[in-house]
Amino acid sequence: MTEHLSPEEAAARVHTTDALGMPLGPGQPPAFLKALGERDDWVDLRVSGALLLVGTELFTRKGVHYLSGFFGPVERYLRDADANISFAPADFRRFAPLLRRANQRIMTTVAAPPDKDGWCSLSLHAGGTVDELRRAGADAARLLVVEVSERYPRTFGLGAYGHAIHVDEIDILVRSEGAPVALPGTAPSAVDEAIARHARRFITDGATLQTGIGSIPSAIVARLATDDGGDYGVHSEMFTDGLMLLHEAGKVTNARKRRYPGVSVATFAAGSEALYAWLDENEDVAFLPVDIVNAPDVIAANAGMVTINGALAVDIHGQVVADTIHGNQYSGIGGAEDFVAGPGMDLGQRALLCMPSTVMSQGHLCSRILPWFEAGSVITTPRHQVDVIVTEFGAAELEGLTVHQRGQALAAIAHPDFRDGLLAAAERASKGRSPIPD
Repeated sequence: MTEHLSPEEAAARVHTTDALGMPLGPGQPPAFLKALGERDDWVDLRVSGALLLVGTELFTRKGVHYLSGFFGPVERYLRDADANISFAPADFRRFAPLLRRANQRIMTTVAAPPDKDGWCSLSLHAGGTVDELRRAGADAARLLVVEVSERYPRTFGLGAYGHAIHVDEIDILVRSEGAPVALPGTAPSAVDEAIARHARRFITDGATLQTGIGSIPSAIVARLATDDGGDYGVHSEMFTDGLMLLHEAGKVTNARKRRYPGVSVATFAAGSEALYAWLDENEDVAFLPVDIVNAPDVIAANAGMVTINGALAVDIHGQVVADTIHGNQYSGIGGAEDFVAGPGMDLGQRALLCMPSTVMSQGHLCSRILPWFEAGSVITTPRHQVDVIVTEFGAAELEGLTVHQRGQALAAIAHPDFRDGLLAAAERASKGRSPIPD
């Protein structure tokens, strides 16, 4: 029987030594986590999640360990404040089997309140937790804690993927006034707009699109919304404000998609309050588990798939660093690998990795396109999977090129100050040699 408890009463059911699993960012229950953070009696509470988006003192408490699968600003702050936090490298798609193996005693999520039939929409997050939530609710030795709030949009799944938990599956139901965190938008810069111009030529009418978050994908989608053409489909790990604007511009039909035609597909959403209001009761978007959305074979099955993501740096081999800076964890793998690997299965599909050509570091202008990576660099995407790198100076199509040719193509889209060094390294790398001088 479902117990209806306050956040504080629910938090009291967690043992001082315990294990808790929760979703990525938009699926995290704000009032329940805040109430857990008000306790200071923890002995060994182990929490797994990713991309913290809620305010809580929990992860600063002695006796609490947080294992994150994706770092955001909060995780970086906790790390720098010497909190007990660690990072587990894993594709987002692998979160589900890892959760099953962990078999944490408590699983928790946020959801929309029960409808007239008792179903609580999982709102902004399907991700890798859906099956484990249900397993926890069905196991008498485990607890399923679900926080519900009217401020979370009611969204939908598709077919067998219902994207909802029934109230009868829930052990503890917490009602709150919590609201999803609204992410601030960033106005595109002149560099972003230049990158968008170069990326635009790879996107044909009827393409199925995946975009990440940030000013560059926003600039690309804004261009698509105002340019001629359209009839696009959406199959994206994350649903963003940009994709909402593309819908509102009448550019999305999902008519040519081969997998899940007729609806835009995502596994989570994050953005503005306007996005959350637009998603409420909107059946044009279906939220499916991440092991479906991010499966490379599913991605590849869509018509004219074009994926648009970011990168932090690339070397002349085509290796990409996208989630660390000087070996320090900055973000996470997420779906980066899957949305490069999927389009790589079909010659008619494209995977764009977009980034400014330079970055300011300690007062110095540094190239993001490097002859080679320094010791300790952590590769996100291996060279054999990378398709197109886009900067404000153009696009380098790397598939099928030798290392020498890759270096030349990348030098052509690097900042002019760094091109000579890249060309020299490319020359050294001919015939399969190392680009590093003897």
